[in-house]
Order: sequence, then structure tokens, then C-alpha cells
Amino acid sequence: MNPDTIRQLIEQGLPGARADVHGDDGVHFEATVVSEAFRGKLPLARHRMVYATLGERMGGEIHALALKTLTPEEAGSGNS
Repeated sequence: MNPDTIRQLIEQGLPGARADVHGDDGVHFEATVVSEAFRGKLPLARHRMVYATLGERMGGEIHALALKTLTPEEAGSGNS
């Protein structure tokens, strides 16, 4: 598994989302995901939306994924 594949999975699963994924060891990753779909949702719900795009890869090929989930406005205000 690599960061670009994870980015593609997230962006395909959340249309209109923008994902920035990093990870050096192939199993632990960090992602910042910006999506309009996060508007009005609590962080836990946002994280579940991202995890759903990765399915059974979470806990398998992807051992850990640290997430930052933002709406476009949150990302534009310097919180990214």
C-alpha cells in the first residue's frame, strides 16, 4: 500500500474530496482530507466516512491512519 493509492481510494469514495496522504513505511499513514461532505458533521462521523472509503484495508494493508478532516472553509482558514 502506498500514499497515492490511499489518496485515490479516498477521493473516489468521497466525490469532490481532496486528500493529501503521507507515509514512509507502507503501513502507517497520515491523511488530510478536505470535503464539502464533512459540513455539519462531528469529527468521528467524518473519520467514519473516510474509513468507509478504505473498507477492509483498514487494519489489514493499512495498520494505522491518522486523519485530519476539514471542510473547504476550515482548510482555507489556516487549519490545514
